[in-house]
Amino acid sequence: MTNLNQYDSDEPVGIISKSQAKRDAIALQELGATLLEYTPKQLAPLNLPENILDAVKEGRKITANGATARQKQYIGKLMRNIDPAPIYAFLDAQKGISNTHNIWLHQIERLREKMLTDVKTVETFIADYPEVDIQHLRQLIRNSIKERQQQEAGKHVPPKAFRELFQLMKTFIKEPATGYQDPEEEAPTKD
Repeated sequence: MTNLNQYDSDEPVGIISKSQAKRDAIALQELGATLLEYTPKQLAPLNLPENILDAVKEGRKITANGATARQKQYIGKLMRNIDPAPIYAFLDAQKGISNTHNIWLHQIERLREKMLTDVKTVETFIADYPEVDIQHLRQLIRNSIKERQQQEAGKHVPPKAFRELFQLMKTFIKEPATGYQDPEEEAPTKD
């Protein structure tokens, strides 16, 4: 006999239509398919379950269209057991569309501009990051200023030092926690 009181609770019932379930399955399959574009080393920060990593590795080896489609379906099925939010954040960061990531990059760009015009900003940066090579930093700033002056004079000079200064700053100013860390970048080591 069925207990009718079990249906009297005020808790919302999580009923999902067949159409919604199918859309969710397709979305996970497409998400899994995008993972095939990345190497296992690039996927390491996600800490994916071993069975998904193995399926992705295997999927990267497959060349036949039918087999590729079946492997994508299999990866999608495996993805139903995990939270996809960190994967979406990872992919956004890889594409450079993460708001946090973009804000961080813009902050570095603004700081770089201030360093080219304000000596106090340079001194503050050195005080905040004492492990920076001060001589190299100052040389990059001088060269960036020269490049800008030559560009303003109408000469076509690539902004090599300007870009290098940005990369140097990026190694010290760490990105706020987004759940993503670029595996190609390594933190500066303190000796």
